[in-house]
Amino acid sequence: MKRRTQLKRILSVVLLAIAWFGLALGRPALAADTADGAKIFAANCAACHAGGNNVVMANKTLKKAALEQYGMNSIEAIVTQVTNGKNAMPSFRGRLSDEKIQNVAAYVLEQSEKGW
Repeated sequence: MKRRTQLKRILSVVLLAIAWFGLALGRPALAADTADGAKIFAANCAACHAGGNNVVMANKTLKKAALEQYGMNSIEAIVTQVTNGKNAMPSFRGRLSDEKIQNVAAYVLEQSEKGW
């Protein structure tokens, strides 16, 4: 009986450790706040990209097909573009926090999926 109690305790500790490591190491990234992204977009991006369009380079819109065509159809690609800028688009590094850039990137991708 004593041995069985010890085995139960050991098993409990092992299962607890597995659960803890699973939560600590397998924790998903926090979801971006697309509502905040919408506000950031309206304040910083809409002048050139209203409705997912592009007033400077008409073919490079934020519409789903264009994002796919130009390899910009991922959060990472959009974050890079917003952070570093490219061509006529300015860099927002230093003007927007990393979190705000993530949020606006998620918003852009979400809107492209919805068809703007």
